[in-house]
Parts: sequence; structure tokens; C-alpha cells
Amino acid sequence: MSARVQRRLAELLCRALESILPPRLRDWGLAIRYELEEIPDDTQALLFALASVRGLAPRALGLRLMQPFGASQGPRAVGALCAAGAVAMGLVYMTLAGAPVGYLVVNAGALVLALVLLALVGRIPEGAGRLSGALILGLSVLLLATAFVGLRIEGAARWVRLGGVVVQPSLVLLPLMLAGFSRTRTPLATAGMVVAALAMALQPDRAMAAMMTVTLATVAATRAGRLTALAFTASLLAFGVTLLRPDALPAVPFVDQVLFSSFEVHALAGLAVIAGSALLLIPVRIGWSGAPDSRVTCLAFGSAWLAAILAAALGNYPTPVVGYGGSAILGYVLSLSALPRPVSSRDGATPAAAHTPRASRDLHSKIALA
Repeated sequence: MSARVQRRLAELLCRALESILPPRLRDWGLAIRYELEEIPDDTQALLFALASVRGLAPRALGLRLMQPFGASQGPRAVGALCAAGAVAMGLVYMTLAGAPVGYLVVNAGALVLALVLLALVGRIPEGAGRLSGALILGLSVLLLATAFVGLRIEGAARWVRLGGVVVQPSLVLLPLMLAGFSRTRTPLATAGMVVAALAMALQPDRAMAAMMTVTLATVAATRAGRLTALAFTASLLAFGVTLLRPDALPAVPFVDQVLFSSFEVHALAGLAVIAGSALLLIPVRIGWSGAPDSRVTCLAFGSAWLAAILAAALGNYPTPVVGYGGSAILGYVLSLSALPRPVSSRDGATPAAAHTPRASRDLHSKIALA
């Protein structure tokens, strides 16, 4: 290969690398191009270009692929996309399983309604969060009322009828309350958690009681305190009561036992259910790159939905979002409102200038580490 061809190829590689670098790495591309011009030997220049591409291209491509799910979009926006994806996976499963068309319409309609409600909640100023303790207490009273006046089946009173639709309030409200409590551990919010634990024990509802216990254990482990310990203790007692009380509800088709039975329908249906369930936990990964308080909320959010998924795998409880039922869809999307907002919408942060290379020493070693 002639020296001229080597030089042209090295320059072509550098420009190709620069074109795929995301904005946060673009100054690296400029620095590499400047350093290439300082290398007099064409063979050494080509080797430098190849090493640069090998060191940075995989990371650049990975960041490009993950950009739609990046932290800049915020866990709320990412969670909304994940909810839509999970509902779509659920529709695939139900179609392959031969579910009535009305089931598909209900899940799709619940998603649209939930996204509209999330958008409305997103317009509430951050300062209104001071009222979240009272809100948690108020929602817990609704759960307690459900235990007394809700629809009762086989000794459980977990549902209410709204018009012609049956809704499970605990699946709609409890995830939002738990994620909110991780941010607002006030006496009012703690009282709400205690009342909610009482409601779970009275209904009884092992799945929701387990969700409370797992989530509050996570909050107590990350933000230890008297109030969090009190809330966790109440939830643990409630969960213990639900384990002692009989739970004879049979599995409902397309709602319960979906995680395993979907594979009996078709392998594609099973994969759709698993993929949809995994999507529900992605906001935790996105939120993990935020501030410490935000991480606690994201971790609480993920703990709640992971507990719901595991409960559905172990007992006759609704498989969230991918199974039939709008309550889990509403609950999942509404609980996203407790997650941190996008950084740009909170402080107006602007990205660094893209065409100003940073001072760089020992560029070769940095590229190798990239």
C-alpha cells in the first residue's frame, strides 16, 4: 500500500469515526484528527487511526443505540416508552393466545388514558410535591375504604366498579404511593403507609402486601430513619397477616399465571411476555445516573414492580401491564410521575460546546481506556 493511500485511508477513518461520535465525545474526534496531522510517518498515522477507531467506535455506537433511552430524556419519558412497549408485547401475547378483541381494546385504551394523566401530572410544578404527604394519606384512605365496601370475591375485596369497568385500586394507587414515599418521608406520608398496610391486610392481598414490604425495605435500607422503619414494620406485619389468611382465588385467563402459561401458547407469546416484563424495569437503570435522592426513588419504583412481577409468577395475581387489565397499566404509568424529571427541564442545563477540543495529554492511553 502506497504512502499516499495510507494517509488518505487514515484520514477517512478519522472522519468516519468523527461522524459517528455523539456530541459528548465529539471533541475526541477533533483531537484525534489534529494529532493525526502531527504524525509525519504515513504508516504510523494509519496505525493510529485504526487504534482510535478500535478504541472509540464501539462506545460511540453503543451510546448512539442507547440515546433514545438516555438519562437526558429522564426516567419518566423512558418509562412511558417502556409502558407502550410492554403493552404492545401484551397485545402480541393476547392475540396469539386468542383473547377477545375487547381485551386488547381495554389495554390499549388504558395506556392512552394513563399517558394523558401522566402528561397532566407533569404540568404540576415541583413545589407542589410538599403536599405529597397529604396525598399519600388520602390515597391510603381510599384503599382502606375498598377493603370495606369494594367488590368481594372469595373473601377478598380488592376491586371497585367504576361505571362498567372493574378496577383494582391497590394496583393503581399503591405503586405511586410507594414511589412518592421514597421522596417524602414525612409523618403524614408515614401515616398513609400504615393505613395502606392495614388495607392490604384486610383485603387481603398478598401480592400488594409483598410489594409494600419489598419496596419499603428498599427505602429503609437506603434511607434509614424512624419513619421509614415504622412504615416498613407496618407493611411487614400486613404481609404476615396475608400469609396467614386463606387466598383461594382461582387464576383468571389472560390475567394470572401469564408468565409461564404464555409459553404453552407459543414460544413467541412467551418471549413477548418476558420482554414486556423486562421493559418495566428499564427506568431504574436510567434513573440510577441521577442524584442520590433520585436513585432511591427509582430503586423504590423498580422494587415495587419487580415484586409485582414475581408475585404474578408465584401466585394467582395479575401479571402487570402485559396481561389483561387496565389497573396495572394505569398504576405503572402513574407511578412514573414520582420519578425525577429530565435534567434539562429542571435547571436548564446546556451541553458543552461540541467543537472545542479539551486539552488532552497522553491521548493514546485515554483512547485505549475509552
